[in-house]
Amino acid sequence: MTGPQDHQDPSKPYPLAGITVVDFTRVLSGPTCTRMLADAGARVIKIERPKVGDDTRQMGPFVKDGSSDYYRFANLGKESIALDLKNPADLAIAKNMIDRADVVVENFRPGVMAKLGLDPEQLVKEHPRLIVCSVSGFGQYGPMHQQAAYDTVVQALSGIMDSTGFPDGPATRVGTSISDISAGIYAYAGIVTALAARERTGKGTTVDVSMLDSTFALLEHGLMDALGVHVRPKRIGNRHPFMYPFDTFACQDRLLAICVGNDRLFATLCGVLGLQALPGDPRFKTNAVRCDNFAPLKTAMEAALKADTAEVWRGRLESAGVPVGIVLNVDDTRKLEQIAVRGMVRNVGGYDVPGTPIKFGAYNSLGTPIPAPTLDNRGAALRKEFGPKGG
Repeated sequence: MTGPQDHQDPSKPYPLAGITVVDFTRVLSGPTCTRMLADAGARVIKIERPKVGDDTRQMGPFVKDGSSDYYRFANLGKESIALDLKNPADLAIAKNMIDRADVVVENFRPGVMAKLGLDPEQLVKEHPRLIVCSVSGFGQYGPMHQQAAYDTVVQALSGIMDSTGFPDGPATRVGTSISDISAGIYAYAGIVTALAARERTGKGTTVDVSMLDSTFALLEHGLMDALGVHVRPKRIGNRHPFMYPFDTFACQDRLLAICVGNDRLFATLCGVLGLQALPGDPRFKTNAVRCDNFAPLKTAMEAALKADTAEVWRGRLESAGVPVGIVLNVDDTRKLEQIAVRGMVRNVGGYDVPGTPIKFGAYNSLGTPIPAPTLDNRGAALRKEFGPKGG
């Protein structure tokens, strides 16, 4: 069995070593994808606008050196070059990069790359082994494909916002940029799938990933209702729609998540809580009736749980084999030993950053050791490498 000594061995090779990526992306969805490629060892050359760079360079929070943490998190491991793609000489450098690249990633609005003379389908025709991934709000075709998109807009349209929150409250944005990030992850998956296919066939391809598609694909419970049994989904807070008790519960001090998926575990839970009569109560004998009668069951459980703290109950329930967890603030989560052992907080370039969640047995799983670049940090070297006399 692998452990931290395997996952954090810097001597192992990176799985995507030797892969070159030309990165036209900005803000979050595309940069998330290309940061993942960098974490896996690919060379990622980020093309930015002269003088201003990626929009996120001007977005907070800002750390002690004045730089943006928003930019840093999504751009670790990359080289930066500032190019004006409307300038023929700069566009020629970008095209020279593409000539020698394995992957191109862009997240302009559909049609922008074509206007620049870099149409994705044409690039693949000219470079049959090239993979060109386009990440956008709504995809490269369809009646909405030209609409502008930001994460909150897509959350609103996708159904995820309407499914988040409590029945008596408003639709609520998920507390992270889930539409941007999921699109970035799906783009990464599409690219590495295409790279694997290229090994067999020698053929490159375009990859079309949309934020709306990606978010919609995450909605398993809502889609089971809407597509499967044709019931209009409703917000239910922290409760699971098909199992109970599977919810958050108030203790003396904090909320505790308790997840019980079968009758055996329910009996165990009731034994720990001192509620031995509940498994025999007709309202709670099976999962189906517990779902129907979740409100009185939650009331009974919280009456018992409020006798002690969440940490005390967590220890008792965990010892009994009941799945349980305290609802933590992310500032508490980052301090968990489990997070540290898994390398999920790393110091790169003097700043703490999220680690990579993908752990390989045979390959390096540390993620990139290279800090996010300052604007045009490799501009001179890259112009020399890919300019008229480069290569």
